Amino acid sequence: MQANPASEAPPVRWLMKPVLPVVAPLSGAACRLFLTSAVVLFVELILIRWIPANVTFIGFFRNFLLMASFMGIGAGILLGRDVRRLPISPFAFVLLAVTALVGNATLEVEIETQGEIFFGLSESQGGDPGFVVLAMIVLLTSMVMAALALPLGRLLTSMPPLKAYAIDIVGSMTGIAAFSVLSAVGTPPALWFAVAASVLGLLALGAGVTRWSLVSGAMLVAVVILSVIQQPPATSWSPYYRISEHRTGPVLSLNVNGIPHQSLLSVDAAQKIDFYEQVYRWFPDRTFDRVLIVGAGSGTDVAVALSHGATRVDTVEIDPNLQDIGIRKHPDRPYDDARVHRTVDDGRAFLRRSSERYDLIVFALPDSLTLVSTSANLRLESFLFTAEAFTSVRAHLDDEDGLFVLYNYYREPWLVAKIDRMLRDSFGGDVLLRVHSGSNASAATLAAGPGIDSLAGAPPPGDRVDALPVGAAPRAATDDWPFLYLHEAGLPGHYLVALALIVGWGVLLVGWAAKRSGTTVRGFSPHFFVLGVAFLLLETRSIVTFSLLFGSTWLVNALVFFAVLASVLLAILVASRFPMRRPRTLYAALLVSILIAFVMPPSALLLEPIWLRYVLAGVFAFAPVFFANLVFSYSFRDTRTADMAFASNLLGATVGGAVEYMALITGYQALLVIVAMLYIAAYVLATHVRLLADVDLESDAVVRPSPNPTAVTDRLQEQPNPDPMLSSR
Repeated sequence: MQANPASEAPPVRWLMKPVLPVVAPLSGAACRLFLTSAVVLFVELILIRWIPANVTFIGFFRNFLLMASFMGIGAGILLGRDVRRLPISPFAFVLLAVTALVGNATLEVEIETQGEIFFGLSESQGGDPGFVVLAMIVLLTSMVMAALALPLGRLLTSMPPLKAYAIDIVGSMTGIAAFSVLSAVGTPPALWFAVAASVLGLLALGAGVTRWSLVSGAMLVAVVILSVIQQPPATSWSPYYRISEHRTGPVLSLNVNGIPHQSLLSVDAAQKIDFYEQVYRWFPDRTFDRVLIVGAGSGTDVAVALSHGATRVDTVEIDPNLQDIGIRKHPDRPYDDARVHRTVDDGRAFLRRSSERYDLIVFALPDSLTLVSTSANLRLESFLFTAEAFTSVRAHLDDEDGLFVLYNYYREPWLVAKIDRMLRDSFGGDVLLRVHSGSNASAATLAAGPGIDSLAGAPPPGDRVDALPVGAAPRAATDDWPFLYLHEAGLPGHYLVALALIVGWGVLLVGWAAKRSGTTVRGFSPHFFVLGVAFLLLETRSIVTFSLLFGSTWLVNALVFFAVLASVLLAILVASRFPMRRPRTLYAALLVSILIAFVMPPSALLLEPIWLRYVLAGVFAFAPVFFANLVFSYSFRDTRTADMAFASNLLGATVGGAVEYMALITGYQALLVIVAMLYIAAYVLATHVRLLADVDLESDAVVRPSPNPTAVTDRLQEQPNPDPMLSSR
């Protein structure tokens, strides 16, 4: 592609001058759309993974990065509608600036709140005030994605809508698969950026390499080099964290995403820390033969259990890299002991599959310090600390004298009271509590189980117990409301401030992009916007369901996203092969599937064997997703402006990310009610509000015929590429 010299300023004409010919196999619109969809999704995942690893505060608001990405892509589509207004993309320059800022600045925030606990922030070095950091990161993320998405709209309109949509989805699935593989094998960010730069290089070859392509390429090389320089020594990347190793004297300690997380202590050193030894102090004459340790990490808790005579220790750790460091570097080498049986998995999933009974089950500091998903407020351990999870633990204890022990730095007395209430409700008996002196972070150990019930209210034979904190216990966490660290159902003020910031920035960004591209409000599609809000909520609920049923691991999360996109492809195939004149039937089927999902909570699907659970979960959890995709596909099939429909849908998904915070008040099951109302609104907008719609879904005739794809392609080839290094999703 070549710019029209008469239409560009002299510097732009110079930058857009071709230096290499177009590589024909890479120049087709379909190929470019596939590659750009893949690279946009890939870069989005890079930012969502890489930024929280360097900016601690963002790790607790990862879904804000997802919203910023959707917002940026939507704005980029609007800006790219008139390529003459923005003939070159600043993507490489903006990404280089973000890399320099995030990798070198100290961007930490401490939250002062009595209503929610953020494990990790109290250990980090607080610096910037308020939500300045969050606003800055959201702004930069949206700018990066907007710059990357500039050519997307024109590519979407260069072929029939459903064909373009299918290619976009296949490209997105490829991006997810590629990033998932790179994360699984522990590759560093430098390789992620290098892969993205390579795909952008292929796009440049297909569009025609210009001087600006070379400049952009040089800046992307600088991004890769800078990411190598910025990574400190003794750093590795697990599927969840950036893990940094450092020594304080003889003790090796591990930080994750900049937060002190655990130390590889010898048994002698661990015995000087109260909570490691508390259960043995309470019951000094007991030997716990069969022990389960959930959150075994690098192995210190395992070494302590072995030192007290355990004959079998089953360990569960969700992060394979943390366990591997313990295997190789723990001073007592506990994982090498023949009595230890290791499992890398989610603790709740292990409890569900296991039929073993234990004398002692320990939840060993299993605070994850990160969210499991980009679209839900779930942490890795959320489903490990619910009333239903504690009931599951009770089923794995020896009926006569089994014990369940939890310990941590609980930060606030109300959290200790909350866990105590949940234990009493789930176990139906007494709870032992020991608050450890000398700690300014409410370090405590709690224990429940038949071994305590057998005391008949008498104190344990060894160490003393402490009284509970005064005051009513906060609301218990459940599988539907899995928010252990939230005092009560509600939306804390810091979330409201943060959501106001991101929505306000979204309005400004999208408004500016629309004005810049000459787009009027009549081009915006309320129908596709509402579909975007509803689908993001539906997707979030699916992730939550599968996290509960199969574990909150990175693999489950990636497979769910992949399955959602696969259901999109299936819906596109059905929509293209079986045209429907009256999609009223689709909306009815969608609402019925939502109703079934509402009356059948995820806990009803906790069945064995696991293949039966998978089949039923796939049917009941993904039926609404499939019908929702059918609804979208039938609307998108006949749209006259595929770019505006896609942009409106992405902007709706941004709002859906904000609405998802309603789960902090209602729980996740109630989100289905909101989803149903939104799809009813979408149906009304599609069938009765015709002024802003370009499709009459109740008729087999399109209100305005779709453009000739060939003519659109010809026009596309005549326009300059906004950035030959890019061709977006």
